[in-house]
Formats: sequence, C-alpha cells, structure tokens
Amino acid sequence: MTPIVTIGTKRLRLRPFQTADAEAVHRLAGSQDVAAGTFLPHPMDRQAAQDWVTERLKDQAAGTGVTFAITLLENGELIGSIGMELMLVHEQGRLTYWLGRDYWNQGYGTEAVTALVEYGFNSLKLHRIYAPHFHTNPASGRVLQKVGMTHEGRLREHYLRFGQRVDVELYGMIRNEFLRLKVGQKGIADDHG
Repeated sequence: MTPIVTIGTKRLRLRPFQTADAEAVHRLAGSQDVAAGTFLPHPMDRQAAQDWVTERLKDQAAGTGVTFAITLLENGELIGSIGMELMLVHEQGRLTYWLGRDYWNQGYGTEAVTALVEYGFNSLKLHRIYAPHFHTNPASGRVLQKVGMTHEGRLREHYLRFGQRVDVELYGMIRNEFLRLKVGQKGIADDHG
C-alpha cells in the first residue's frame, strides 16, 4: 500500500479521493469536452463516476496506484484528478490527469503535474515517470513540456476513442533529469504531509 498523503501547492490541495467525490467527478468528467481529451470512460453517468472513484481507492489500497482529487486551496472545490499507475518493480509511474472544463488554461494542470512529479521522485523514489496524451489534445503536451518532460514518441493509431483511431503522444522524465531541473530551484510542492 502506498502512503496516503495530501500535497499542497501555491493554489491547490491534492488529496486522496473519497467516495463522496463521485458526484463532483460525474459533473466534471461527464462533459464531452473533458472526455474527448482523456482516457476516462464516456458517458460518465453517476454509476460510472462511483465505479471510477472506487477503482482509484482499490488501486491505492493495493499499492498499484496513487490518485488525488485536485482541489482549490481557497475553498476545497474539486476541479479534477491526477494520479499515477505504479509499476514499482520497474520504479516507474504512468501519470494521467484531467481538469473540469471551467478550470482549463489557468495553470492548474501545470501546478498539479509539477507537484505529482516531485512527489513521485522525492517520496515514491521512482526512477521514471511517463505520461501519455492524445495527439488531439496538444494542451496536455504543453503542460508536460513545461514541467520538463521529454517527448519520447508517438504511438500511431494506438487508442480507439469515439469510433476514431487516435495517436497517443508519450512524454517522460527520468530521475537524473528531474534532479538536474531542481538544482538551484525550489519546487512548488512544499508540503507532502
């Protein structure tokens, strides 16, 4: 089991999901706009949202993943999700995230991804973190570039989404790259407890 923590940033609090969060997940992730750029199931009805939260909690308990509700520090409002599927035998994590439509283009994605990358390398002691995103969602690629990840390639027609074959872009970072980025810098994820 991976430790249950809360991660604070300048504007966000990344906290473990609770079953009561399913309604907010339904409201935010049920949007076609959100679903189109993510690996989330769609449509995301209330039962699908509850199942999604339950699966994240099971992954956490089994030590195969960590998933956090992205909430606003000022009022606790849930605005999205970020997490990593963990392959600890290989010391790596597969990072995924999504934000509700109203929270796009405000830097929240970059802030949350930075915090989770820091948590992955500093606390989970991972060697590598990688993140896939649909080619049709270039904003996600820009977030991953901003945090210092390297574009590692494209998986052509890798995923079937809404009846269309979609290319998946792959970004990654290894521990020594992370450490080089942090030399002389102070990370934004100051509190891991």
